[in-house]
Amino acid sequence: MKPQGRWLAAGIFLLVALACRIPLGTSTPQLPIATAVPIKASATASATLAPPSATPSPSATITPTPWDTPAGPTPNTPVPTAMPQLFSDDSVNFLLIGSDSRGSDSFRTDVLIIVNVQPEHQLVTMISVPRDLYVYIPGWTMQRVNAAYQHGEASTYPGTGFQLLGDTIEYNLGIKIDHTALVDFAGFQQIINTMGGIDVPTACEFTDWRIKSPDLDPEDEDNWELHTIGPGVEHLDGELALWYVRSRLRSSDFDRGRRQQEVLRAIFQRAVQLDMLTRIPQLFQDFQDTVDTDVGLDDILSLAPLTKDLSAAQIRSYYINNDIIEGWRTPKGASVLLPNADQLYGLLEEALSPPDEDEEEHLETVVEVWNGTNNANWDVLAAERLSYGGYGSFISLPDNRDHTQTLLYDFTDGQDVTAANNLLFLLGLSGDHLVSEPAEGAASDYRIVLGDDYNPCFNPAQIPR
Repeated sequence: MKPQGRWLAAGIFLLVALACRIPLGTSTPQLPIATAVPIKASATASATLAPPSATPSPSATITPTPWDTPAGPTPNTPVPTAMPQLFSDDSVNFLLIGSDSRGSDSFRTDVLIIVNVQPEHQLVTMISVPRDLYVYIPGWTMQRVNAAYQHGEASTYPGTGFQLLGDTIEYNLGIKIDHTALVDFAGFQQIINTMGGIDVPTACEFTDWRIKSPDLDPEDEDNWELHTIGPGVEHLDGELALWYVRSRLRSSDFDRGRRQQEVLRAIFQRAVQLDMLTRIPQLFQDFQDTVDTDVGLDDILSLAPLTKDLSAAQIRSYYINNDIIEGWRTPKGASVLLPNADQLYGLLEEALSPPDEDEEEHLETVVEVWNGTNNANWDVLAAERLSYGGYGSFISLPDNRDHTQTLLYDFTDGQDVTAANNLLFLLGLSGDHLVSEPAEGAASDYRIVLGDDYNPCFNPAQIPR
């Protein structure tokens, strides 16, 4: 890997790790729980990397081994075929790990986000791995992926918990982990508050139970109330950010993974705004006791001029969720998630692929956004939606705030219907919302004018790149 690529990757990774303490769920009372509406993902592969060395076997046929089975698979426990390794030239894979340690020596890694960086293409991809994914842990047994790290620490497995967790990811997902960072949520609120809070574009309304005051007893149900945020740009202080990334009583772990990626994006944007790259040596010193990572300070210090050029459109988001996995209960009664290996491979192959011609075209397309309504920050929500699709955008003042219908103006000379339809689909619009109006010398290729009929809510996992 080229030196500047390594520095860029390390910098992006550790900047996020230093700025962010991805917090995990602590105990909460059994409050009324609404039916969960999990986020769904598309598993269609759009690019080909290294050809598979073997055909993955769907793991739904696996006979599980209970948690208390002695180390090592039993003779009657079939082990799934290792996933063919996925790779692309000159890329590096990091694993962001969030633990529920709370200062304890015994914990599980309930947040796992793989960060793939392709410096040649200035591209970053985040992949959320659900904690209950049922996998083969090398040298041990079938178990939830979030048990691998602690078993590695407590057993005689060569290396540390990092090594066993990385080997588990590589065996079951085909992704070789190059670097890791383990964080807990002890300093999460302080970090967010030190940054002055973060602005999170919340496209959909989100409601969940929240304790009325952090000083109250969380075991008393009377101390909880339903809290709602969105749609809009929500300014979250440390306490509210902690609630937002932890809450799952009325949603699911899949949805929590989506919100964790939202917060990572917001933290990165805030760090760039505050020019926190210039403060990396101090941050590295301040948080070295709460961030366990193998990325060195020397690598980080070399990235500043490179990371500043990374736009939101160059950050991909993928989620391993219920389109490619299914719930299953072990004989011991544990709820786990079984992946469909073929669909999982397709999703990961797409996530780690370099940009194809369509994605490169999206990155070169510029969209101007007008908020023609009185709904605050809907232009920001639309711009964020475009970035998930890989489009660059900028916000301008509208001619007025009285637009009733949302319209997409196509200023391009070629009037490519397919390209325009891709934008319409991304924005949740039909062909009736398209206005073809070639304009030589226009500041953008397209302009989206948001009207009162615009629905800002969207599912990032269903956004095509």
